[in-house]
Amino acid sequence: MKKKAEIREVSSKKGKKAFIYLPERMYEKKYPQWVHPIYRSQRDYFNPGKNDAWGYSDVILFLAWAGDDPVGRIMGIVNHRFNEFHKTREARFSYFDCIDDQETATRLLSTVEGWAKDRGADYIIGPLGFKNTDTQGVLVEGQEHRSIIASWWHPPYTPGLIEGAGYRKEMDWFGYKIELTDNTIPPIYDKITRRLLSRTRYRLLEFSSKREMKPYILPVFRLINESYTELYGFSPLTDREIRKTVQNYQSFLDPRFAKVVVYDNEVVAFGLGLPDLSPGFRAARGRLFPFGFLKILRCLKASRRLDLVLGAIKKKHRGKGLDVLMAKAMYTSAIQAGMTHMDTHKEQETNKKIIAEIERVGGRRYKRYRIYRKAL
Repeated sequence: MKKKAEIREVSSKKGKKAFIYLPERMYEKKYPQWVHPIYRSQRDYFNPGKNDAWGYSDVILFLAWAGDDPVGRIMGIVNHRFNEFHKTREARFSYFDCIDDQETATRLLSTVEGWAKDRGADYIIGPLGFKNTDTQGVLVEGQEHRSIIASWWHPPYTPGLIEGAGYRKEMDWFGYKIELTDNTIPPIYDKITRRLLSRTRYRLLEFSSKREMKPYILPVFRLINESYTELYGFSPLTDREIRKTVQNYQSFLDPRFAKVVVYDNEVVAFGLGLPDLSPGFRAARGRLFPFGFLKILRCLKASRRLDLVLGAIKKKHRGKGLDVLMAKAMYTSAIQAGMTHMDTHKEQETNKKIIAEIERVGGRRYKRYRIYRKAL
C-alpha cells in the first residue's frame, strides 16, 4: 500500500531552499520545456526583508514529503491590501507544483484552503502571486513549447490535479506567436503613425541606451498602477516595489525594445519587450554566478524571439491609435534586430480589442494560462 505524502509547513532555511528548488528537482531532466527561474530573485521573493508584499499579506508555505523526498509545494496568500482595495475576502494559492498524484495534490490544496478559511476568506483563487507583476496562471495549453520569462511552465497533468480538487476556471490568458516579416506591418499602421506624429502633440520616444531610459522607468510603472486597475487581480505597486521589479530585470533590458509615448511631456503609453531569455536561463540553470550571467548574455545575443513583457495606455488616451504607433515601432525594431517571431506574453481573454489587433497582424494563439477558483 502506497504511503500518503506528509504535508508540512515550511519553517526553516533548509525547508525554504527545498521549496524554491523543487521544480528543478522534478522537471529539469524530464521536461526540456521547463526553464529555471533566476534563483537570486526567487530567494528575494521569499524573503520578507526584501519583498514588501509580505508586510501587507498573510503568507504560508507548505511542502509535501514522501519520506525524505519533497514531492509537492504550495504557497498560500491573503493580500490584505488587495482585499481592502476591492472590498472582498479573497485568498490565493501560488507556486503549486506536484507529482502526478491526485491525493497529494488535493491534500496540498485543502491544507491551504483550511489555512485561508481560518483567516476569514470566502474563496480562493490561483495560481496567483501577490500582485499583477508576479507570475500567474497554470499553463493549460501549449506545454510542448518552452516557457517564457515571468511565466510558469507546468506538466500536462497539472490542470487536472487542480480540477480534481474541486476548482473551476476563473479566467484565461492567451499567448500569441507573431511571425515577423516585411509583411507583418499592415499599411494602415504607417498611415496612423504618420497622422499621429504630424498632426497631434504625441511623441514617440525610442532609446539607444539604458541611460536614456532611466528617467522614464518610474513614470512608466506609475502608469501601470493607474491603467491596470481594470485588470484581473490588480493590486497597486509602491515605488519601492517598482524599483525592486526593475532591479530584477534591468541587467537584461534592451533599449531597442522600449517604446514610450508622451503627450506634452507626460508619459501616457509604453511598451516593453525583451529578447527571449529562456535559453540563457536554462543554460545557466538559474545561477548568475560564477559564469551563469555570461551564458545568459551569450544566448541573449543569439535570440531570434522577442517577448513582449509589459505595456499600458493611460485611459483617456485610449482609442487614439497609440497601440498601433507603438506596435509599428516595436515590429520595426524587432525585424531590424533579426528577430523572426514574437511572443505576446499573456493577453486576458476579455481584452477583445487587443486580441483582435494581434490576430489582424497574423498572431496565432499557441498557449493558454488559467486561474482557478473555489468557494470556501
